[in-house]
Amino acid sequence: MCMRRLAIAIALATVGAVGGAMPASAAGWSSSISATNQVASSPTRGGGYPVPAGATAPELGTCRLGDYNSNHSESWLAAKPGTEDLVGSSKFFFEKYSTFYNFHLGAYTMPNGTPSSNAQVTGYDCISTGSQESPPSWTNNTDPNVDFDTQGRAYQATLPFNAYWVNLHPNGAIGVVYSDDLGRTWTVGNHGKYLSLLPNSTSLSLGDVVDKQWIAVNHIVGSPFQDHVYVMWAVFNGVNTVEVFFAKSVDRGVTFSRTVRITPPSVVGPAVTYVYPSIDAAGNLFASVAAFKAQGSSDAELWVARSTDDGNTFTWYDTGQRAHGTPGPDLPNTTFRDGILENFAASPTYANHLYLTYEDWDGTQMDVKFTQSTNGGLTWSAPFVVNDAANSATTDQFQPSVASGPNGAVAVAFYDRRMACPSGPSVRPEDVGRSNFCVDVSVQAFKDSGSGAAAVGSNIRASTYTWDPMEPAQHVDGLGQIPCASHSDPCLARAFIGDYFGLAISNGNIYTLSVSTHYPSSVTADEGGKVYYQQQVLATIPRSAVGAGF
Repeated sequence: MCMRRLAIAIALATVGAVGGAMPASAAGWSSSISATNQVASSPTRGGGYPVPAGATAPELGTCRLGDYNSNHSESWLAAKPGTEDLVGSSKFFFEKYSTFYNFHLGAYTMPNGTPSSNAQVTGYDCISTGSQESPPSWTNNTDPNVDFDTQGRAYQATLPFNAYWVNLHPNGAIGVVYSDDLGRTWTVGNHGKYLSLLPNSTSLSLGDVVDKQWIAVNHIVGSPFQDHVYVMWAVFNGVNTVEVFFAKSVDRGVTFSRTVRITPPSVVGPAVTYVYPSIDAAGNLFASVAAFKAQGSSDAELWVARSTDDGNTFTWYDTGQRAHGTPGPDLPNTTFRDGILENFAASPTYANHLYLTYEDWDGTQMDVKFTQSTNGGLTWSAPFVVNDAANSATTDQFQPSVASGPNGAVAVAFYDRRMACPSGPSVRPEDVGRSNFCVDVSVQAFKDSGSGAAAVGSNIRASTYTWDPMEPAQHVDGLGQIPCASHSDPCLARAFIGDYFGLAISNGNIYTLSVSTHYPSSVTADEGGKVYYQQQVLATIPRSAVGAGF
C-alpha cells in the first residue's frame, strides 16, 4: 500500500543463467559468478473485486471468485532455518484491473529452493471468509513480509484496506497470519482479531491510517525469547504525525499483546515510518526507521532501536546517516515510483552486529549505500557506495535490501539500471537501446568474521534478463495493464514495480525474489500476442561460488 499521507511517497518456467542473455561481464558486471533464475509466479484463483466500467475502484459487496493471473509486484522472501525451503510473498493483481491498483497478498511455496505453487493469503476476502461484509472482506491486502520460527511456522503481518481514493468504510487494519505448510494455506492469528482497527473510519480519513507493517520472529535457538513474534507498523495521524506501534506474541501467533507506541517524537521526530524489525544472535530485538521532518520530505534521518528485554523497552540511536529520495515520487525518465528508502538486518551469528543499506539521490542519479554497527547501534561505520558499475555516475541503483544468514554471511541486493535496454518482444520498441532505463538485479556479498562485514568480490548479476519497467504496455478489454499506484487509466504517473523486493540467505545459497517483465504470460492482449506482466523471479546464487568460507 502506498504511503498515502506522505508525498514521497505464466506458466511456471525455469530458465538458466545464460539461455540467450548477455554474459554478465559483457553487460557491465565484472564478476564471473552466475545466478540461476526460476519464474516463481503463476496464475491462481481466489476472492477479489472487479472494478465497474467507468470507475477507478471496486464497490463493496461485489467480491467474487476470480483469477489472480496478471501482475505480481513487490515481494519478500524467507528461508526456513537450517534448510533450503523458502516462502515468498508478493502483491497478486486481480484479473485485468491492475491499472486500478487492485490486488491481494499471495504466497509462493518453494521447497528446496524450487517454486512449486502459488496461493492467495486468505482471511481477508469473501471466498475464504464466506462474507461480503467489510471486514472481514477487504478490497485489498498488502505489504508482503514473511519470517519463520524455529519450528517451521511462517508468519506475515498483513494490511487489509479498502480503496483509499474513494469513500469506503472502514479504512484499514493490521493483522497477522501464519502457515505450517510453507505458505500453501494460512490461518489468521491473534484468535482472528486485528492488532489495529478503527472500525468507523472512512478510507478518506487523515487519522489512524495504518501502513508499512513488518514482522520478525526470534529463531535463535536457546534464546529466552525463542519463537516470539514481533509486529511493527506506522500510524499516520493528521498531516505531519507518523508514529510506529508494536505488538508481540509469546505463543507463536495465537495471541498478541496490546499495541504500544515505540517512537518518541521528542527523540526521533514527528514523522517516522519504514520500520524493519530484526533479531541478533543474542536474541536482542532491533528496528530501523526513516525519520522525516515533515510530510512531503524526500529525505530522512535513519534511526535504529535496541531492546534487550523482549520489546518491553527500546533505546534509540541515530545512525548519523541520511537517506535521500527523489524529489518527486517517480524515478526520472520513467513513470514508475521509487520505493522505500532503507532496509535493515541484524546478524544471527554475532550479537549486536547490524547492517543498514539505503538509497542516496544526489540530484541526478541514485546510489546504494551501506553502513554497519558492531556495538548494537552505538556507533556506525562510514557509509560506502555498494554499486560498482562503471557507469554508476550516470545510472540509478535503487530499492536496496539487506539480509544476513548463517556463519556471518551478509548480502545487499538492489535494482540496477547499468545495462542499456535490449531488443525483443518484452521491450517496448521506443525503449530499445535506452540507457538508465531498463532494470536488472545485482547482489553484493559480504562476510562478517566477527569484526564487521567486508565486501567479497564485486557485484553479481542476479537477473538473467534485463527488463523494461514500463511493461506491460498491452491492453486487455481496452484497459491498460501496468500496475498503477495512481489508480488511473492511462497510468501517467506512479506506475508500480513495488517498493522493495525479497532477499534471503540460507546455509547454501543467496536468494532474491524480484520483478521481471521479460516472461510472457498466458493472457492474450488486445493488440495480439501475450501480455508481458510483472512476474516474480527467484534467483539463486550458490554461497560456494562466492568464495571459500563464505
